[in-house]
Amino acid sequence: MKNVRAITLAVLTGITLISSGCAVMRGQETAGAYIDDKTITATVKTKLLEDKNTGGLSINVDTLNGAVSLAGFAKSQMEKDMAGSIARNTKGVRELHNNLIVRP
Repeated sequence: MKNVRAITLAVLTGITLISSGCAVMRGQETAGAYIDDKTITATVKTKLLEDKNTGGLSINVDTLNGAVSLAGFAKSQMEKDMAGSIARNTKGVRELHNNLIVRP
């Protein structure tokens, strides 16, 4: 009985995700692309937080169809470049828009 409930919940969750329209509203073609983008965003953000040379808390990460956008503030050009390198070298990233602003 537990397995039937778990399978039913999984199926309903999948149907809800596909029919919710959240992926279409953001411009992705499929729910899978939406999930891939969320995974890329989480991976880049985690790498930025783990890196001692980047201020992961002051960098916003957003992904759309594999294109990652970095926004926020960097303390130096080196930090901006490092954040871009980390994002660019993350699996699944097709394009990078490094919009970080270097604070004077």
